[in-house]
Amino acid sequence: MREADLYFMREALKEGRKGLGTTSPNPPVGAVVVQEGRIVGRGYHKKAGTPHAEVLALKAAGKAAYGATLYVTLEPCAHYGRTPPCTEAILAAGIKRVVIGCRDPDPKARGGADILKSRGLEVETGVLLAECATLCRFFLKGVKTGLPWVLAKAAMSLDGRIATRSGASKWITSEEARRVGHRLRAICDAILVGRGTVEADDPALTCRMVKGRNPVRIILDSYLRLPEEAKVFSLPGKTIVWTREDAPRVREERLAKRGVEVWRLKPAPGGIDLRQGLSKAYEAGLLSVLVEGGAAVHGSFFDQGLVDEIAFFYGPLVIGGKEAPSAIEGQGVLTLAEAPKLSSYRIRRLKGSFMVSGFFTDPVSLQ
Repeated sequence: MREADLYFMREALKEGRKGLGTTSPNPPVGAVVVQEGRIVGRGYHKKAGTPHAEVLALKAAGKAAYGATLYVTLEPCAHYGRTPPCTEAILAAGIKRVVIGCRDPDPKARGGADILKSRGLEVETGVLLAECATLCRFFLKGVKTGLPWVLAKAAMSLDGRIATRSGASKWITSEEARRVGHRLRAICDAILVGRGTVEADDPALTCRMVKGRNPVRIILDSYLRLPEEAKVFSLPGKTIVWTREDAPRVREERLAKRGVEVWRLKPAPGGIDLRQGLSKAYEAGLLSVLVEGGAAVHGSFFDQGLVDEIAFFYGPLVIGGKEAPSAIEGQGVLTLAEAPKLSSYRIRRLKGSFMVSGFFTDPVSLQ
């Protein structure tokens, strides 16, 4: 693999990351056009229905695109959707070589690499595959499974406690850790918490500490017991409540008057059928769900095998005590062999805290 290909694909990845949190139901994609070792055009996909990264990079390059190399993090589309096929724009621009990060698994859009090869272009795929698949992992999982990517986030002490026995939890982790957590909110389509979290904290569930759009709020409330005065029911933006099929109808009607959507789901051990809820979320165009708890909610997602990624933040303190709540409850596993294991992970030092992040679902496996 050419060293130059690695360098320029990293530049395309930088472009693609600019679209995180704004492109659903499309993936974030970045592209650069390179002529004689120099970048002459850059682009990234900003929003569904707007031009794709390749088209924007080619437009920026203008006539300098003729005979150039195009680097793109995801295989160029080969179909008419909201926009024309990117393959046509590439051919019209006179691009000579195309370097692709990961292939597109979508049956409607894939095949762009083969079309370009058949028209005489030099095409190389799989350059920085892991990084490119990670960038568009939300999209890849949705196409493969019909479910959104699930990222479980928790803030805890070194011994895994999310509060003291009296319920005190502000703040176990540092301001920088909270800012990184808000960045996760900004890149995910939805944030999900349980009734207990809303009752205890009355949270806004916004990304107020960083720049970005706020996620859709999803609240788990099996019997619609939350008070209508909760902050999540009065703030701008969409709020969805997942509840059981047999929850009281009169409460649903009152929430509907506030603009709240109520999704009735099948019962399951420990509450409701989370997989059914996730399937409906994907159908509604939500490609990623950030699960922020509490402990019972985290436990249910792990028990039902639905977590793809974690972001666990640790404060440098020990709380201890049998009555202090832990980050994850639920049934748990019986043997260590049953415990889900990260396929890869990273430890990041933050000011006053540190973060452990990693994947249970390898993004490359979704190719």
